Amino acid sequence: MYKIIAVAALVTSAALALPDFAIAGTTPAPPGAYAYIGYPNDGQVVPANKPFRVWFGLRFMGVAPKGVKYPNTGHHHLLIDTDLPPMDQEIPSDRNHLHFGAGETETMIQLPPGKHTLQLLMGDDMHVPHNPPVYSKKITVIAR
Repeated sequence: MYKIIAVAALVTSAALALPDFAIAGTTPAPPGAYAYIGYPNDGQVVPANKPFRVWFGLRFMGVAPKGVKYPNTGHHHLLIDTDLPPMDQEIPSDRNHLHFGAGETETMIQLPPGKHTLQLLMGDDMHVPHNPPVYSKKITVIAR
């Protein structure tokens, strides 16, 4: 239990450091909600050009599919090798912004050799970040 509490404090602190340009969406996030990447770990080596599992973590908030508007819920978006998008707009959908609108809590991804960043960002029923935004710290993985 101590490790989870320590991680929660770390991620919550990181989540409060929003970029200056950030203006949040209109869907309220529950107090204290935070996202985290359960696997892989920051700095971990993952196989290059082969699928590996990414596990999404979420506390004090529920997961609901795209289009389902229910209080204190949202769905995951995995950001790969990119910064957080504008917080008052729909999250882009491209190779750097993967949408999990069916409510998935894990995925398999494949990366080319090199250093890569991964970060989670929760979106509401219309793919817009919550207010305040709920996102994980950015982690780095090395694909080789």
